[in-house]
Amino acid sequence: MPNADQIKALVRSHLEGNDTQFLSVAMQIAAYEARKGHGKLAQELRELIDEAKARRNPLTQPDRAPTPITKARGELSSLVSSSYPTQRLSSIVVSEQVQARLKRIIREQRHFARIREHGLSPRRKLLLIGPPGTGKTLTASVLAGELGLPLFEVRLDGLISKFMGETAAKLRLIFDAIGSQRATYFFDEFDAIASQRGLGNDVGEIRRVLNSFLQLIEQDQSNSLIVAATNHPEILDHAVFRRFDDVVEYRMPEPAQIAETLKTRLGAMADSTIVWDELADSASGLSYADITRAADEAIKEAIIADHSSVARDVLVRALEERRAIHQR
Repeated sequence: MPNADQIKALVRSHLEGNDTQFLSVAMQIAAYEARKGHGKLAQELRELIDEAKARRNPLTQPDRAPTPITKARGELSSLVSSSYPTQRLSSIVVSEQVQARLKRIIREQRHFARIREHGLSPRRKLLLIGPPGTGKTLTASVLAGELGLPLFEVRLDGLISKFMGETAAKLRLIFDAIGSQRATYFFDEFDAIASQRGLGNDVGEIRRVLNSFLQLIEQDQSNSLIVAATNHPEILDHAVFRRFDDVVEYRMPEPAQIAETLKTRLGAMADSTIVWDELADSASGLSYADITRAADEAIKEAIIADHSSVARDVLVRALEERRAIHQR
């Protein structure tokens, strides 16, 4: 039987959600059993460990979701919401430049250990900037899905407190989790905690929160992926940009991307008579989110009318409705 320290380490790593430590202790137990002459048990344990590692590896099991060993607990549960995304890079339509940047990030993360062996660090602190609806939030899910990591989205309503000092303390709690549980941590509407010092009403508190974030992200040497997104990069403090490994800029879709988004969303429901270039021109100026919603509305109309495809005029009307919403 494994000794008491090994049993405690196994349970502790499970409670903390530290998959790497959990499997490491399990391997130690397998080795212990092998030394005791329990060869069959040791072999069975090794096979189970190898299977667990394969399930966690998106390269060997690309269609399998990671096993949710842990979720945020205690006070942390009020600060983050956790999920296990299944989205892949093919799920998002962005410019070729953004696509190339995301591929590079994913490639470096998949070769994390090899890069670290040479004294270097893969890109893992990312700042996403650009207008609403251009794919920033979906990118966080895509990165988590591609890497087989849980996604912890920081809840600003739980993080930002009216009491002096509490927000900074909660930030420290989040960064403690970043260091102990490898995952993708997503700070949406990042400008709420990283705007230029001196812009808010409570200048002192804003300065303390921003200084805490800058210090914590500078000190962070974890294996987690930190993703921040903002629609307002112009109000971010200049010191923020230097703390990130990569800044990825998202733009409104061009005609080719509009057409691709509509084709992808409509799928087999697209009418064969649709001229995509003309339709893309009519959707110019809309975000990816607006285009996706318009396509969904058109599909619902077709379903209700018992039609097998979405007619062009129905789709154009849905796109015009989305444009009208923004012109009010």
